[in-house]
Amino acid sequence: MIKIKDLYYSYPGTNKNTRKKIIFSNFRGEIFGFLGPFGAGKTTTQKTLIGILKNYRAEVKVLGRNISEINSDFYENIGVAFENPSFYERFTALENLSYFRSLYEKETAPILPLLTHLNLEEFANMRVKEYSKGMKVRLNLCRALLPRPEILFLDEPTAGLDPVNASRVKEIIRSFQEKDKTVFLTTHDMGVAEDICDRVAFIIDGQICRIDPPRNLKLKNGQKKVLVEFVSGGKGQTREFHPGNLLTACLFF
Repeated sequence: MIKIKDLYYSYPGTNKNTRKKIIFSNFRGEIFGFLGPFGAGKTTTQKTLIGILKNYRAEVKVLGRNISEINSDFYENIGVAFENPSFYERFTALENLSYFRSLYEKETAPILPLLTHLNLEEFANMRVKEYSKGMKVRLNLCRALLPRPEILFLDEPTAGLDPVNASRVKEIIRSFQEKDKTVFLTTHDMGVAEDICDRVAFIIDGQICRIDPPRNLKLKNGQKKVLVEFVSGGKGQTREFHPGNLLTACLFF
């Protein structure tokens, strides 16, 4: 579904490559996490994949097509939700989605069920300027799902959400995958990656340093210890035990 080989990118007006040797493939039906600290290159790579940034050197293919040769019909088959949602603030949620729906040539998903899935149905006729950050994030996912895409590109999809709505968004992403659809997700939240990603790639200073399923990464790099939290004397306390001291832990308790 996605293939990148030796991606180099330079910002306009500079000769400096800001991304180096980025190589990975993403498969149909996979939730692929792209992780790294702020400024590592996650969003820039994603923008290259969806054809926004042009000043790159690489073999970049999405849906089997060279990204340098795409045209408008490419956008009929992808959904995109950037970290900072952008809507017409004076329009209601329903009016915004109706407008974006009109931009597609193919039949799109019905709007009201999307709003219902993301707990926004009672706010459908509220102007977006009155929405909270979390509500806009959820509305942003509605917009990304409108074209019934083959690939969903998400940037920090749970940022600004309370635990209930964050859990709901993750459920929707999983249900999207169950339809044999693909998700490319950028985040710096390890918890989100562990919860829903099949594989994750770590990017540091513009280079991918590791790709693996989250569980494999934990087994390979995690520390072998047991962390016990308990209440003693009315106060919460924590004790850490290593494998060789587990008998001590049992005697302690």
